[in-house]
Amino acid sequence: MVYLFLAEGFETIEALTVVDMLRRAGIDITTVSITDSLEVKSAHGIVVKADELLSNVKDNDSECLVLPGGMPGTNNLRANDTLMDMVIKQNEAGKYVAAICAAPAVIFSELGITKGKNSTCYPSFNDKLEDEGVNLIKLPAVVDGNVITGMGMGTAIEFSHAIIKELKGKEIADKILDSICFYK
Repeated sequence: MVYLFLAEGFETIEALTVVDMLRRAGIDITTVSITDSLEVKSAHGIVVKADELLSNVKDNDSECLVLPGGMPGTNNLRANDTLMDMVIKQNEAGKYVAAICAAPAVIFSELGITKGKNSTCYPSFNDKLEDEGVNLIKLPAVVDGNVITGMGMGTAIEFSHAIIKELKGKEIADKILDSICFYK
């Protein structure tokens, strides 16, 4: 089970690309609203109906937690103590945590998850990552152990591919790229 968390102001493409590609790969992914409503509005006014509310999610049954970026979505995710506790526990257990765009800098670096690790993020947050002791790698997606990071909206496919590769293997991840006519 993979959980992808939605907060008011999330980046639509970063969230929905992950959901779409992981489902194509046969990975069980559930979208989770951190609000009191299943309906969550993206940074660009697109309303998405989540599968579940955070209050109904068990924090020990997922193989990966995914945090999309976007503003103010990333800040809203960061402000949710229940979610931050889940992310910390997931990371401490050595299970996958994934974040894209602003989330690697605003969430992972602030929680110490990426300290001393290779990571990427949205370019305007590069200084924040480097200030937190992160080895900044300017690639679309970076995997370092159980931590998966992505650069931003334009790299959502590569980020999703990295998650699939970790959970299902390179062969399946590459088949998904081929099926959506993505040329490397």
